[in-house]
Amino acid sequence: MSAKKDFSDDTVEELRNDDPISGEPGAHPVGVGVGTALGGAAVGAAAGALGGPIGAVAGAIAGGIAGGIAGKATAELIDPTLEMEHWRSVYTKQPYFQSSREFTAYEPAYRAGMEAYDPLTPVTWEDREENAKENYNADLREIPWSEAKVAARDAYNRLHAESYKWTK
Repeated sequence: MSAKKDFSDDTVEELRNDDPISGEPGAHPVGVGVGTALGGAAVGAAAGALGGPIGAVAGAIAGGIAGGIAGKATAELIDPTLEMEHWRSVYTKQPYFQSSREFTAYEPAYRAGMEAYDPLTPVTWEDREENAKENYNADLREIPWSEAKVAARDAYNRLHAESYKWTK
């Protein structure tokens, strides 16, 4: 089995994470959702303290919009398509690789590790492993979490190491 595959333009096009509204590459619904929720809650609570229930509602809406924009910007630091291409090209060289498994068996673990990473709070893998495990949903996967968590940790740690480059 070859570790490196040639991808046609059609395959690369399928791997793009397009925004469903604009069609632009790099949709980040998780980042936008998290930013919206956190921003809405924070601003809503602050406005509620100052303006009562009506202020809380208005603050939640304003905070949600600002949080969504911030969440999308933060999520765009990570290009899931490029990350998957990286792992697709190196997964056979990893110590946990088993020749009986294709990339598609490892991909959900890599994705779970990537999704657990938060550039705003770049903590260690140990602090975010539970999030990755929840993202993985082992019941639907070929590889049990006890084995997949090593690949998820690799994906998480790669982003964690890259975040130091982004902040300098």
